[in-house]
Amino acid sequence: MELVYKPELPKEKRPIYIIGAGGIVRDAHLPAYKNVGFVVEGITNRTIQRATDLAKAFNIPNVYDSVEEMVAVAPDNAVFDLTLMPNQFVATLELLPDESAVLIQKPMGDYYEQTLEILEVCRRKKLKAAINCQMRYAPYVMAAKYIIEKGLIGELYDFEVRLTTYTPWEYFPNVVNHPRLEIQQHSIHYIDLIRSFLGNPKKVYSKTLKNPGKPMSSTRTTTILDYNDAMRAIINTNHDHNFGEKNQESFVKWEGTKGAIKARIGLLLDYPNGKPDLFQYCIVKEGEDPKWIEVELEGSWFPDAFVGTMASLMRYVEGSTDKLPTSVEDVVHSMAIVEAAYESNNEGGMKPNYNI
Repeated sequence: MELVYKPELPKEKRPIYIIGAGGIVRDAHLPAYKNVGFVVEGITNRTIQRATDLAKAFNIPNVYDSVEEMVAVAPDNAVFDLTLMPNQFVATLELLPDESAVLIQKPMGDYYEQTLEILEVCRRKKLKAAINCQMRYAPYVMAAKYIIEKGLIGELYDFEVRLTTYTPWEYFPNVVNHPRLEIQQHSIHYIDLIRSFLGNPKKVYSKTLKNPGKPMSSTRTTTILDYNDAMRAIINTNHDHNFGEKNQESFVKWEGTKGAIKARIGLLLDYPNGKPDLFQYCIVKEGEDPKWIEVELEGSWFPDAFVGTMASLMRYVEGSTDKLPTSVEDVVHSMAIVEAAYESNNEGGMKPNYNI
C-alpha cells in the first residue's frame, strides 16, 4: 500500500519574515523551509547578533533591528513567523499590519488568560493566524491519518501516547523553570494531536508530578481525555527514565476494530541524539494471523513537520484551501484542555471510604 503522508505545498511560496532567532528557528524552521524551497526574506531578534548569525548560515538577505523596521518594508503578501516566548506574543502581534498572515509558535500562551488575549488581538486585527502545532504534520502522524481515514483499521477506539525517556531540560533554558512545565510545554503536543483525530473531549482527568530530586515544577504526567464509553485516549509521559536506553519508550499507538498502527517517536529517544522513527501497521484479515507491516517514511517530526504548518497557512491565504487546521480559533480548544488538565490536577480525585 502506498501511503500519502506529505503536506501539500502552496502554489505561491510567499516571502517569510521571522521574528525571533532561537534554537527552534536554527534547528527546525529554517532547515524545513530550506528543504522545500520556502523563501525567508528577513529576520529580527532582540539580540541582533543571533539574527545576523542565522542570516549568514541560511543566506537570509535582510536582518532588521526591530519588528517595526521589518513591518515597514515587508510586502503585502508577507507571512510573519513568530518564534518568541508566549509572553511576547500579544505586544508583537499588535505591531503587525491588520489582516496579516502569521504563524505563531506553540504554546498559545503561558496561561489560559494569555491564550484568550492572543485570540482577542488576532480577532480584532483580523489576522490570518495559525499556531505552530507541527506534530500534526509529522510523517508518521499523517501516514496514520491516511490509513484511518481510508477505514483500513475500522472504527478507532484506542489512542495512546507513551513516553518513558530521559529529557535533559537544561537544553531548554527558556522553559526549564516554568511553573507549568510538563503539560503546558510538552504534553500540549499530544493533547493537540489527539484533538486533531478525535475532536474535543467531554472531560479531562490529569495528574502531573515533580521529581523529588529535581527543581522542575513537573516532569511526569498522566492525562485521560474522556470521549465516550468506548474510546480510550490517554497520554503517559515520564521524562525521568535515566536508566539507559534499554527500556526507554516513545510512541503513538492507534487501535481500531480491524487493525492497529504504532509509530515510534525517535526524536525523543536518547535526546538530543535521537533514534530513527519506526512506522508499523496491522490490518486484520479474516482467517489469517495478524501481521505487522513496517514502512519506511521520509523525514521526521523535526524538522520536516514544520513544513506542514507553514504550508497550510500559505495555502489558506492564497485560497487553495478553505481550511486552516491549526488556526488560533481551533488551537484555543487545545489550550482549554490544558487548562482543564491543570484544574483536574489541582482538585484531585475522589477519596475512598476507608472507615469500614
